[in-house]
Amino acid sequence: MICLASKTIYTSDGVEIDLKELWYSTFDNITLLGVQMRRAIYPGTFDPITVGHMDIIGRACKMFDQIIVAVADSKSKRPMFNLKERIDMVKASTKEFPNIKVIGFDKLLVDMANEIEANIIIRGLRAVSDFEYELQMGYANSSLDPELETIYLMPNLKHAFVSSSIVRTLLDFDGKIDHLVTPQVHQIIKEIRK
Repeated sequence: MICLASKTIYTSDGVEIDLKELWYSTFDNITLLGVQMRRAIYPGTFDPITVGHMDIIGRACKMFDQIIVAVADSKSKRPMFNLKERIDMVKASTKEFPNIKVIGFDKLLVDMANEIEANIIIRGLRAVSDFEYELQMGYANSSLDPELETIYLMPNLKHAFVSSSIVRTLLDFDGKIDHLVTPQVHQIIKEIRK
């Protein structure tokens, strides 16, 4: 695995090439100079993205060369924020991570993972109840594509209680949420709710 944060190479005639710049200019190409890059997908509704999600993203960025944060349309869940608003929140919150790409999707996760050539799914687990659901989903995805692996990460203990549904409930009652979301998300939500 290559850490792109500080890698520089030199051509035979002494020209310096910043691999990070080269890589991100060709983000959709999964091979760089013959080295297979580790691409993972972190899917979710992110309604809205929370500090718990950010904790998972930050740790996943240390494990993989690329993280695709895939924001699900999830119309059946009747999200509080529309897809564009949720994508904007995720982009605003993750702009400090150079190896993040944010996309929206409205298809089976397995199909989307195949399209973007990602064979690793990242999921967060807060409690036993999350595990039961995530295990079922992991098996279902694996039954559709045996090459697809799911990695489960637990958030930092201080974020273990944080969920998007708690944030939405607090918003319904004009409760305080600034400790549960990033400052960027807090600002976007204030602007939406004016």
